[in-house]
Amino acid sequence: MDAIKGLLKDIYAGKLSPVFLDDLFTRIEVARNEMAYTAKQGWDEKDVVLITYADQFTNKQEKTLSVFDYFYQRHLADIFNIVHLLPFYPYSSDDGFSVIDYQQVSPVAGDWEDVRKLGLSSRLMFDYVCNHISASSEWFRQFLAGNPKYENYFISLNGDSDLSGVTRPRQSPLLTAFRCENGETRHVWTTFSADQIDLNFAHPDVLRDMLDVLLKYLAEGAEYVRLDAVGYMWKEPGTSCIHLHKTHLLVKLFRAVVDYVSPGTVIITETNVPHQDNISYFGNGYDEAQMVYQFPLPPLVLHAIHCENGETLKRWAAGLDACTPATTFFNFLASHDGIGLNPLRGLLPEPEILRLVEALQQEGARVSYKNNPDGSTSPYEINVTYMDALNRQADGDDIRLQRFMLAHAILLAFPGVPAVYIQSILGSRNDIQGAEIAGHNRAINRQKYDVTEIEKILSKPDSLRARVFCELKKLIACRTEQTAFHPCAPMRVIECHESVFAFTRGQGNEEIVCLFNLSATPVQINFPSGSYQVLPGHLSLECHGEITLKAYQYIWLCH
Repeated sequence: MDAIKGLLKDIYAGKLSPVFLDDLFTRIEVARNEMAYTAKQGWDEKDVVLITYADQFTNKQEKTLSVFDYFYQRHLADIFNIVHLLPFYPYSSDDGFSVIDYQQVSPVAGDWEDVRKLGLSSRLMFDYVCNHISASSEWFRQFLAGNPKYENYFISLNGDSDLSGVTRPRQSPLLTAFRCENGETRHVWTTFSADQIDLNFAHPDVLRDMLDVLLKYLAEGAEYVRLDAVGYMWKEPGTSCIHLHKTHLLVKLFRAVVDYVSPGTVIITETNVPHQDNISYFGNGYDEAQMVYQFPLPPLVLHAIHCENGETLKRWAAGLDACTPATTFFNFLASHDGIGLNPLRGLLPEPEILRLVEALQQEGARVSYKNNPDGSTSPYEINVTYMDALNRQADGDDIRLQRFMLAHAILLAFPGVPAVYIQSILGSRNDIQGAEIAGHNRAINRQKYDVTEIEKILSKPDSLRARVFCELKKLIACRTEQTAFHPCAPMRVIECHESVFAFTRGQGNEEIVCLFNLSATPVQINFPSGSYQVLPGHLSLECHGEITLKAYQYIWLCH
């Protein structure tokens, strides 16, 4: 509580009234005393996250959380012990990230009882959409109606304000014009879209109400809390308005509240930015996020397989700073968003990034752009399923599966907690029709399924979906058996052939050597002679000074 008080003083310069503070502290104390869940302390090799929508599967008129729970229990609970439910609150756009009411469950999905039921068999991760709220929310409706209580919940500026220095993740206008009930036009800060209204955390009432949301999520069983678009939370015109000092102070505050109310609950920051900015949200290793999204991993693995050359991936991996005992990376290859390109900047020359973008566009991927301060635009993310990102349209399913499993073997062996997107384990291809219907690029990787139909496809062993589903489940199961894959176990990158990514995990008798041939041709490498066990598969291998890796082959070796 002392940390909470100190952070509030730093953020608001000691201007919060005693009455306000007493009310805030009372809310926090009540939440702590009523806390019914005990979060797991730390993480281990058995922790694997499934990223999914609450309405991912449908079955006639049944509530979608109930349908998902059925599918999860029947097919996925044995390998995924953590479920990241993407925003399941009432929303108006962006598949959930334009939240109308933070504290309610979308009626289509079900209710809080359905969330709690899922939490009985899995640990849950909630999205805390802390940067913005829907234009259809009651808060914003009251702002437009002229209710003085909500006057400062949002940031309204003159339409001709100079905001050229503000970092932009989109091409849409930073300020959106809204007509109020009294006929006045207000230009309101909208970082991501006209339907996503940025909150003004400089106003203490916003902080109080958003802390209520955070406390609600803890009470409902969130053991992981994802801070969405957190880097943009604090605004100061005349600055870049990203990663500001007070943004970090807010993250520290959220962490302090979570530690006090529900120790062990993990704060994860989502910042699609270059690596050094991203890891700044670890703070001193103990006072901000316990996990940060490992954003360079998806595009670097993709680039390495496309180029059949792992030199950039190896250099980056070898230079990763070791985490503290209290921090680790949240690793992923695919998510509900596209494959971010900003994390590549500084690791790859811009012309090489653009070549990758062009190659993917020619194979059906879509590209989203951002505005730069000089008025130019740059590719921001590639919108594509990871299956189609790795492969060409003319490829056969055998080669698709090889490349796809190679990439996921890297993911599952990498230091940190791995997360697998539902579309990936379902072996999904680009949903071109879905993107056309939705009218936005990201829908290409957000397909929803009738549960009976998807089960029917997965029951056909020769289908690409079924092959991916079966092979990826086996690989995850193998991963969770190896203590060398503990998220904090050391990694040592091994210098090898340019087409081979090689590293060790763990140490001593538990060490595992991970070898990945990124190319379409066999590669022979020098390797210490000895007897090894090959994972997955648990086969024995006698090595006599060299190993030949087949095209796109991966193996994990242990003594």
